[in-house]
Amino acid sequence: MWYKAGRFILKNRLSLLVILLAATAFMGWKASQVQLSYDFTRALPTDNPKYKEYQSFLKKFGADGSTVVIGIENPGFYTQRFFNEVGLLDQQLKKIPGVTEILSVPEVVRLQNDSLAHKLLPQRIFHYPYTSQDSLNADRAAFENLPFYRRILYNPQTNAYLVAVSVNKDTIGSKSRTRLINDIMKEVNAFEERNNVSVHTSGLPFIRTSVGNRIKDEMSWFLVGSLVLLVITLLLFFRSISATLMSLLVVCMGVVWSLGTIVLLGYKITLLTALIPPLVVVIGIPNCIYFLNKYHTAYRDEKAKEAALVTMVGRMGIVTLFCNIAAAIGFAVFALTKSDLLKEFGAVAGINIMVLFLISLIFIPAVLSYLPPPKAKHTKYLDNKFLEKLLLRIEKWTFHHAGWVYGITALITLFSLIGIFRIKSEAFIVDDLPRNDKIYTDLKWFEQHFGGVMPLEIVIDTKKKKGILRIKPIEKIDELSQYIAANPATAKPLSFVEGLKFAKQSYFDNDSLSYTIPYESDLVFMAPYLQSKGDTAAGKKGVGKLLASFMDSTQQVARISVNMKDIGSAKLPLLLSDFEKKANELFDTASYHVTFTGASVSFLEGSSFIIKGLKESIFWAFLLITLCMLYLFRSFRILVCSLIPNLIPLLVTAGVMGWAGISLKPSTVLVFSVALGIAIDVTIRFLINYKQELPHYNQDVAKTLVQTIRHTGISIIYTSLVLIAGFIIFCFSDFGGTKALGWLTSLTLVTGTLTNLILLPVLILGSSRRKKKH
Repeated sequence: MWYKAGRFILKNRLSLLVILLAATAFMGWKASQVQLSYDFTRALPTDNPKYKEYQSFLKKFGADGSTVVIGIENPGFYTQRFFNEVGLLDQQLKKIPGVTEILSVPEVVRLQNDSLAHKLLPQRIFHYPYTSQDSLNADRAAFENLPFYRRILYNPQTNAYLVAVSVNKDTIGSKSRTRLINDIMKEVNAFEERNNVSVHTSGLPFIRTSVGNRIKDEMSWFLVGSLVLLVITLLLFFRSISATLMSLLVVCMGVVWSLGTIVLLGYKITLLTALIPPLVVVIGIPNCIYFLNKYHTAYRDEKAKEAALVTMVGRMGIVTLFCNIAAAIGFAVFALTKSDLLKEFGAVAGINIMVLFLISLIFIPAVLSYLPPPKAKHTKYLDNKFLEKLLLRIEKWTFHHAGWVYGITALITLFSLIGIFRIKSEAFIVDDLPRNDKIYTDLKWFEQHFGGVMPLEIVIDTKKKKGILRIKPIEKIDELSQYIAANPATAKPLSFVEGLKFAKQSYFDNDSLSYTIPYESDLVFMAPYLQSKGDTAAGKKGVGKLLASFMDSTQQVARISVNMKDIGSAKLPLLLSDFEKKANELFDTASYHVTFTGASVSFLEGSSFIIKGLKESIFWAFLLITLCMLYLFRSFRILVCSLIPNLIPLLVTAGVMGWAGISLKPSTVLVFSVALGIAIDVTIRFLINYKQELPHYNQDVAKTLVQTIRHTGISIIYTSLVLIAGFIIFCFSDFGGTKALGWLTSLTLVTGTLTNLILLPVLILGSSRRKKKH
């Protein structure tokens, strides 16, 4: 069948090339329309309880996590010149399109009691620019008399001050997010230079945008870098510019098709699908090496170009097909999960790995048929003396040192199993960044001075309209807030109760001793003031509007907004369990329903869901690949022999992760799927060649193994070296997860090459001898 396919391709080479190039041009046009996705909630399926709770919260209160925070630590904050500079920064930030509000010390208001109008009117405290230090000091004293702002806008113990920049949720969720963050940072950097002071920037919009842009830029560089490395490696091996350019064109067409597929399926590029183009490059190269290696071997034996090309397709078509099927299965199983992110990644990767096979099958023989026959220098690599000695040593191990092979394998497996039990599964919102990176150090600064910037939302439903503005829920919310504030992992919570305290202090002439929750009688007197929306002119906010942002329109549901530290997916459930236990003590479930949600909870829940989905996908991938191998070789004995050399590299990688302290997270779990799909290629390549050669040696296993090791060993080693060169580029990443993806995958490939060249022949020989005895 495959020999017929080879003759068909050569006979219709021009037509097939025209169709392939025309289809690639169309996909290139589609690829030019590809867009980035800025939706970070799609890791969770729509039927997930956490997803539903978060969407319900957004419907009632709007977006959370839409604040960029700017931190300043300066003992001279209240000097006349510096305070005016901070006020100027606020004014410049307000002018940026997409910035909706600024909350900082120069912009704060107090509420003035207008007893005649029954209103609490907002009144500016600071009146910059100041020309008198005494005036500034007097206004500072009035400001510091307001406990509401303490630990929210300033930390009196550390001279740390915060500027909260609220951004439009639609802008921060679109491609304009980069422009918005860059505009904010331009003003921040100018402020730093003018005042020679260090400024810290953080917040979920800032972190997501900065990290997302970095990963996107890295993937572009890695794509170029992997192509350059592959070109250099192929030139060193084949000593042929035409063969190198042909291989480069194959993977470039694969990249174009992968991007075009994203658009055709109605997807956008996510942090996961951004990995597909570099993966297509390193997965597509083995196709080229296998075909070229067989072509050169066949031509050297037959001395006829067309016959060698037919032999190339006839012998390598089935090998390459099943290699690509195995790799495609390793990724396509992600499409079986409920996560949209994983579904898209699995579908695009699975489809395009099979497309790579078709591109290779059509393009390589057709192009080679137009090129002159290979010269002696192009096939010189087949007689590599070093590799020949290495393969002879492998033969020696196979036939004379099987006991040592089994013993060393057992020791390595035991070492790996111990390491596996040391693996932790943990993800952070600011994951993988180096500890000296400014994004990371700035985040830790906010955690140290303000308790963190990651949003946690607690929603209290009283189950009846106007049930929230009553003394009992007010007292319970305040007690829960105090309990949360006492936890070192969280900042001071904000709720309508803090607004009531602020209003009560204002009602009693701004006496700081009155900053307490109101009594029942206080609520009666204050009711007209609380219902007033106050003066909203010039951006001012009355107390009614302030309270409304923490209650729904029916006054049935209230929220407690908490900023917290990035404590990770392992500690977060324990923290939430502690808070939920306290909430259950305070709020009777018959009268209240308390929900813990927010961007932090959704993000970390999504990471945990992805890890779980990846683990399940690896299991299904292994099962499906096993069935493919069973169909291909029709022998349970061969199946067992083929699986062991592929299980051990995965065990070794997992064990090394445990010993090296690398946690399981989306980026590192992905290693196993990538490695499984690629490492199994070596097994298929070896075993199909073994099966094809066996009849030629009268079913003599030993002689066939010698021939298979010598014929396939060189191409397997070359392929592994090229793949390692392609993945090693990821080791230069600034992100720990991407770096781990590079060196862990390379480690798996090295181990897989060794187990398939050394352990696999030993297993085949040993099992065949036992079979003869029986």
